[in-house]
Amino acid sequence: MKRELLFSLVLTVSSSLLAADAGPKDELAGAAKKVDEASNYSWKTVVEFGNFTGTTEGKTEKAGPLWVSMAFGDNTTEAVRKAEKWAVKTPDHEWQTLSELEAAAGTEPGPQQFLVRRLQSFKAPGAEAAEIVDKIKEVKKDGDTYSGDLTDAGAKELLSFGRRRANAPEPKDAKGSIKLWTKAGALSKYELKLQGTMNFNGEDRHVDRTTTVEIKDVGTTKIEVPEAAKKKLS
Repeated sequence: MKRELLFSLVLTVSSSLLAADAGPKDELAGAAKKVDEASNYSWKTVVEFGNFTGTTEGKTEKAGPLWVSMAFGDNTTEAVRKAEKWAVKTPDHEWQTLSELEAAAGTEPGPQQFLVRRLQSFKAPGAEAAEIVDKIKEVKKDGDTYSGDLTDAGAKELLSFGRRRANAPEPKDAKGSIKLWTKAGALSKYELKLQGTMNFNGEDRHVDRTTTVEIKDVGTTKIEVPEAAKKKLS
């Protein structure tokens, strides 16, 4: 009996010490993981840089498909991923596989090549936020809000969307910061600010980009995949 009581006491003390050692960065990682491991959720992403604004509506199911609708000006692109396969519908083309889109894009830089690279490296907010947390130098906490500056390497990677064209110069003077909000221990929103110089078609241009992601409908999201997209995913 005494031995059992001693063992219980040791477990209790150990758990308390581990909880005390969990800093803001560990808490934030747990909040992102809680969303990433949810059965389903939806989100809205707004990207702003210069006079450009792009909006993405997305839905994902843990054991099912992921759907996104990306609006750039008057053009909307819809895409569905399942089992690492993509089906894509662009303003100029009906549903096609990612391989078909890549073949049509050719080798010259342009919107289609950018879309291919973006989808190849795409991550839903839960998974993306979990990776960004590892790129924060020091996490500061204020209530349910967390913030911090990114490492130089992390800012470079995120500025180029995690995937650059072959032999493309890496961003210069890249820097970034992020602010994240949690609710009931789960990530609910984050705002990523990035700056740097990137090379577009041989010309260096300054980039100042803000990405805001709001997570919603956790546990109640449902996805209906169009029949034409299903055929491309089979």
